[in-house]
Amino acid sequence: MSEKRVLITGAAGYVGRLLGEALAARMDVVGVDIAVRDAAFPIFQMDICDAALAELMRAERITHVVHLASVVSPGRDRAREYRIDVEGTRNVLDACITAGVTHLTLTSSGAAYGYHADNPAWLSEDCPLRGNPEFAYSDHKRLVEEMLAEYRQHHPQLKQLIFRPCSIVGATTNSKISALFAGKGILDPGGHNSPFVFIWDQDVIGAIEYGVLENACGIYNLAGDGALTPQEIARLLGKSLRRPPVWLLKALLAVSFKLRLGNVQPAQVMFLQYRPVLLNTRLKRELGYRPRKTSAEAFAFFAKEALGIDIDPRTARVTHAEIPPNAVTEGQTA
Repeated sequence: MSEKRVLITGAAGYVGRLLGEALAARMDVVGVDIAVRDAAFPIFQMDICDAALAELMRAERITHVVHLASVVSPGRDRAREYRIDVEGTRNVLDACITAGVTHLTLTSSGAAYGYHADNPAWLSEDCPLRGNPEFAYSDHKRLVEEMLAEYRQHHPQLKQLIFRPCSIVGATTNSKISALFAGKGILDPGGHNSPFVFIWDQDVIGAIEYGVLENACGIYNLAGDGALTPQEIARLLGKSLRRPPVWLLKALLAVSFKLRLGNVQPAQVMFLQYRPVLLNTRLKRELGYRPRKTSAEAFAFFAKEALGIDIDPRTARVTHAEIPPNAVTEGQTA
């Protein structure tokens, strides 16, 4: 067994449980979460904002922390979401420093770049993080990364490994992303045909596990090779492609939000209009982790296992990156 001792926040969640079970075969692992479920490793019931987090890290002699806890599906309580996402992360960082933890892995998101019409066709790690103030998840990921940059400067003893995943899919995916493909049609507001990049959930686990084992540092987009447009996804799934006017969809969402029939606000239509399309060159060349499934293969696996639709990824018309000369740059280290 490795001498590393790992604490995972959000350990009862989708990725947290899978990761904990993978790491537990190699090293001592504990988790914290506000909800406790049966798992192959101990999970303590604890809020990540709890001041006792540092005491738990000390008691368990934690050397490595993997911070996964965040609000993935924002609702109406922006203050609560900020407390968990931003203040909770600050508490995790402070607890790490107090307890003498030497390595932090954190899952940010491609959403930190923001959903903007002028995003480049492919986003590298050097592109600015702009987020979207009207979309809590995106805005909070940006704020968290700004905080991490401050801690890298003032607390260099805590090494940081940051992943920015794209859309995560797998056999049991049940998320806002997977729900987009489970209905009768594929939605493409305004006909922007903005591509999706996918990452297999086992590649998310594999990359984090690799990073912990190697004590790796830096910032990396976590994505499979290539991308699929809504038009191509609709063709592969044998579903209709629905392209309502943006103004109409916003009007419907405004009514739904006002009547409390849903939590999606009109401004969040940009989530489908301007997808951040992540370039994974640095992940492969600098970190040394190569995803086992391409974007199309990950989506095909998800379609078969989660949706019951058997598709051949080899028939997909995949959008590939034209890698700019300056896309592969020196990794950002803690």
